[in-house]
Amino acid sequence: MLSQEKNERLTQVGPGTPMGNLLRRYWWPVATHDMAGRVPVRRRLLGEDLVLFRDASGRLGLLAEQCPHRRASLALGCTERGGLRCGYHGWLFDADGQCLEQPGEPADSTFAARIRATSYPVAELGGLIFAYLGPAPAPLLPRYDLFVWPDVWRDIAHAELPCNFVQIMENSVDPYHVEWLHGRYGSFLKELAGEPPVQVVTRKHVKVAFEVFEHGILKRRILEGQTEQDEDWKTGHPLVFPHMLRVGGGGIATFQIRVPIDDTHTWHVWYQTYRFDSPAAPQASVPVYRVPLHDAQGEWLRDYVDGQDICAWVTQGAIADRSQEHLGRSDLGVIMLRKLYFEQMDRVAAGLDPLCTFRDPALNECIELPMERDKFGGAQAFRQMWLRESSIRYSPIRDELLARFGAVA
Repeated sequence: MLSQEKNERLTQVGPGTPMGNLLRRYWWPVATHDMAGRVPVRRRLLGEDLVLFRDASGRLGLLAEQCPHRRASLALGCTERGGLRCGYHGWLFDADGQCLEQPGEPADSTFAARIRATSYPVAELGGLIFAYLGPAPAPLLPRYDLFVWPDVWRDIAHAELPCNFVQIMENSVDPYHVEWLHGRYGSFLKELAGEPPVQVVTRKHVKVAFEVFEHGILKRRILEGQTEQDEDWKTGHPLVFPHMLRVGGGGIATFQIRVPIDDTHTWHVWYQTYRFDSPAAPQASVPVYRVPLHDAQGEWLRDYVDGQDICAWVTQGAIADRSQEHLGRSDLGVIMLRKLYFEQMDRVAAGLDPLCTFRDPALNECIELPMERDKFGGAQAFRQMWLRESSIRYSPIRDELLARFGAVA
């Protein structure tokens, strides 16, 4: 368990908080590629209200929402070639936040030169738009493999969840929940619906291990019938610090990206790549879709793997009360992750770069991450299960994926 003070230190992400200071040392997805157009859109990240826009010249900008003039929302603005013009009084700001024009002021006024809106760097990669809210100089935007592989299809799913991002990340180092939440409980729901259980996730964990490595925490497991020569143990897959889980198999690889909107809300992004057995024509664009959270009766959807995870996360409360929990040996991964967060907060407080910040371009061409291909000892079985029992079930290209992977629809 954690004291209330430590729990607050772990979960508060706003400006000036220890965790907020740590998280501001990283680039975060702030939008999908289809969200950024001529119409400004409100976004909220790490407790800050922002406006994302693309000006008439195509340049992206990300500004604090409130105009420095009279605090009206810049989301009520017009995008022009020079930037974003506030709809209230016409003040014009470029993507760097500099005020360029103040129509109501005298023609010889130098007032505009002294006014800046808070602005943050933004960059596009792999169909996502990333933002950096920390101090200069910004580290490099990490070019993780899934974002830059040239020979794959992609899609991007997303949903806003009413809970703190840490309890979602803790699930990533909790392998035992797979056989119970997705295996036993998931099979129970299938039984009630008159459907067969999902066999791939029902096998018992015999051994698990976690290790801190250069990209975060590497997770290994041995299931019943496996040995240390199986990829689930020999290779494993990573939690990429501080905010992503890498998972997949059978030609499918996914980043589950947990983006802290504020202390009690998380933007969850499923970033999927697909490598087929035979070449496929490149995509014209990356499909984007929302993952529904509730059924027709308003209940949390629980009839698939990601829905079960979401229920477990949000039912812990907006911020899990860790002063009331009781951890056992099966929670070693959770304990390791919390320790890593606290250690990296201390590094930032000491003026050092935290884990997974990159500044050497030569090391950032394509950051290859470990991940088992023969997931759970059966790549084909895992692939077919994942196309039906994960968020991919809602993908607009799901039927085509089923056909290309040779799965039975």
